Amino acid sequence: QVQLVESGGGLVQAGGSLRLSCAASGRTDSLYAMGWFRQAPGKEREFVAAIIWSGGTSYGDSVKGRFTISRDNAKNTMYLQMNSLKTEDTAVYYCAADSWYTARGNYDYWGQGTQVTVSS
Repeated sequence: QVQLVESGGGLVQAGGSLRLSCAASGRTDSLYAMGWFRQAPGKEREFVAAIIWSGGTSYGDSVKGRFTISRDNAKNTMYLQMNSLKTEDTAVYYCAADSWYTARGNYDYWGQGTQVTVSS
C-alpha cells in the first residue's frame, strides 16, 4: 500500500508561481509512476503531469512550458513547480501513483487533494 499527501496549495495571483509537494509513504518501491491531476468545478479530471520510475516526464497540453514535475527519491517526495499561473489553473490538484502490480495508467493511489486558486 502507498499513502500520498499533497501540500503547497493556496491562493496566488495570475502570473505568479506555486510549488506543490506530494509525500509518499508505504511501498513506494512498487510504483511505476507518479503524477498530478486536477479538477475544477463542473469539469472532468484533467491530467497535468507525470514522472515514471526511469525519470521520464509527460505534461498535459495546457501546462507545457509552465509547469515542471520532479521528484526527490531520498525524501520520497514529488513536486510540481507551477509558473506563469493563469486563472484557468484554478482547481483541486491531486497527487496520484501508479503501481507495478496493477494495470499501468489507471493510478491506484490518490492523495486527498490540495486547492490551488489563481486570482486575476
